[in-house]
Amino acid sequence: MRCPFCAAREDRVVDSRESGTGELIRRRRQCNRCHRRFTTYERSDEIPYMVVKKDGRRERFDRQKVLQGLLKACEKRPVPTAKLEALVAEVERFVLESPNRERATSEIGTLLMSHLKKLDKVAYVRFASVYLDFKDVREFLGELKGLLGERARAEREKKG
Repeated sequence: MRCPFCAAREDRVVDSRESGTGELIRRRRQCNRCHRRFTTYERSDEIPYMVVKKDGRRERFDRQKVLQGLLKACEKRPVPTAKLEALVAEVERFVLESPNRERATSEIGTLLMSHLKKLDKVAYVRFASVYLDFKDVREFLGELKGLLGERARAEREKKG
C-alpha cells in the first residue's frame, strides 16, 4: 500500500476491524517513513457490478466516482459528509441488489437527485444541471421554477 502523504510503500497495519455487515475490512496503517496514519478498506474481489451509461456503454460501478460528484455538488454547502457517505452507501446497495448485476445511470441519478432535493436545494440544482445536461437557460429555469413551486406549495400547506 502506498502512503497517501509521502508515497512510501512500506507501512504496517496498526488495527483491523470487520465492518458491521462483514463485507468490508477496515485497516489502520502507519507509514514506516513519515509515521503518519491512514485508513484503507479491503473488499473481496467479485464479479463487478456495472452501470449502463446513457450512450449504452457499460462501466464498472465506482462508489468513489459517485462520492466525488456529490462532493462537487455540495461544495461550500452545509451538507455533512456523513450524510453523503450514507447516500453513497444507499446507492451502492441499490446497485448490488440488481438481479442482473447492472443498473442504468438514469436510475442512479434519479435516486441521488431525490435525496439531494431533500438535503440541500442548491446542491440538488448543481447536481441536476450536470446530470440532466441542460441544453439552454430555459431548461435550467424550468427546473428552478419547479423547485420554487414545490416550496410555495409546502409553505401554503404549512399555513393552511
